[in-house]
Amino acid sequence: MTKGIQVLSNCCLSGLAVLLVLFAFSAPLSGQETGPALAGNVTAAGPNRPADVPEGYVITPFGYFHPSCVLMLAEGETLLADGRVEYADGTVEATAPVCGYPHYTPTGVMVTADAKEVSGMKLPTVNGWLEYVSTTTSESYGEISATWTVPPQPKDDDGQTLYFFPGFCDIDDVESILQPVLQWYAPGPWGAASWNCCMQGVVWESNPISVNVGDLILGTITPTCKPGKNYCATWNILTEDKTTGQKTTLAKTPSEGQIWNWAFGAVSEDYGVGSCDDFPANSGTTFTVQLYDQNRKRIANPGWKGTPAGSGTDPKCNYGLKVTRTKETVEY
Repeated sequence: MTKGIQVLSNCCLSGLAVLLVLFAFSAPLSGQETGPALAGNVTAAGPNRPADVPEGYVITPFGYFHPSCVLMLAEGETLLADGRVEYADGTVEATAPVCGYPHYTPTGVMVTADAKEVSGMKLPTVNGWLEYVSTTTSESYGEISATWTVPPQPKDDDGQTLYFFPGFCDIDDVESILQPVLQWYAPGPWGAASWNCCMQGVVWESNPISVNVGDLILGTITPTCKPGKNYCATWNILTEDKTTGQKTTLAKTPSEGQIWNWAFGAVSEDYGVGSCDDFPANSGTTFTVQLYDQNRKRIANPGWKGTPAGSGTDPKCNYGLKVTRTKETVEY
């Protein structure tokens, strides 16, 4: 097993396992009346959640969080490096929100402030990262751009949550991930948003948009710095419905000291799946991906590698991966 896969098993795969530096049991979430809005489109964890996850927690692309710790940035608002929010009129939040609750990985393991790593976990069912295509570099990537089509609705509604996305992570310091995400919360319909987790244990989501089956989605992650920088402090995450023209952005979102040397061309992350009919009613989702180096030059052969669903994954569906230089497919 390579170092990258070991890290992913211990960190990112565990819901991005998430994200390792979470300030659980710290000061309560800021209660300012002018503070960021609670994210309104996340779904509460249902009966298929792990037994140790408290009732009322919600599902995110990073595992299970208390709902007060999942906040939404409106268009024109910026998350500053110290965790405060700068509003569209230029005013800045007095204090940064801090999550006062622990969060839980997809298997129900509680992550506290002193937890550096979560290891030795095996997903007993489809709760978390199912399958993905990724690659690494010795330096920072400069940009990723991906398009994919919104798949059909699932045949069944078992309270499941489905996420499909590309993303950036730091394989040497897995603390957070940047993601433009296509998301389905039972009973639907499909939606899309840009995500960044987790400053002060808080999950940040852009204002979500509704999308339709068959729409073309564009997701990009780009730096605010000039080309040639191995580290950039802030990045823009764009999620756009090219069919309707709707878009939602996390602008100038902090990288928290991380170098994005781990790229994900396609990820299927799913929660509460009880049958194969809980997946979209087609065979898979294909991402057309362009990856760029820190000089913003397109990488002709990124060296994508697929990590399939485990042999013990239950339910047993038609899982698989198709990997080329530009097209990455997750099958279900």
